[in-house]
Amino acid sequence: MLHRGVFVCFLLGMLIILPLVLLAPQPVLAAADSYVNRYLQASEPVALELDSQGHTRLFSAQDLSAGKVLFEQNCLNCHVGGTNLPDPTISLSLADLKGATPPRNNINSLVAYLREPMTYDGTEETFWCRQVPESWMPQAEIEKLAAFVIRAAQKAPGWGVENFES
Repeated sequence: MLHRGVFVCFLLGMLIILPLVLLAPQPVLAAADSYVNRYLQASEPVALELDSQGHTRLFSAQDLSAGKVLFEQNCLNCHVGGTNLPDPTISLSLADLKGATPPRNNINSLVAYLREPMTYDGTEETFWCRQVPESWMPQAEIEKLAAFVIRAAQKAPGWGVENFES
């Protein structure tokens, strides 16, 4: 009887502790991800467009890997492989990012979108994508997330398409 009580207490403890451990914020990886090196071709720092004036900024493999982790933690439920589950006609492909109003194909414009998500035509707020305030994701982190999305749109095979064989 005593063993059963200890076992029940153990199980209850695990039910309380396990979700806390699994749901705790995970640190962003500092090392480069093999996906980033192989598919995003970023073993060396890559220049990505910062704004519509043509300014660029270098992002390292570690920056893009950190962005990938942030994407996996915050965006993957709706944007698997760059698709868009809430509106499958619009993806995270480079063409669709460029076609948005305003365009979202550079770091600053994608960050602006993430801070205040608007519909694809820019006419109203959208509630499909979460607003990402500075208090939740500091500027340096959100820029890495945007850099990962843009670089994946540029280089990842099948990014943003329903058929990953493309």
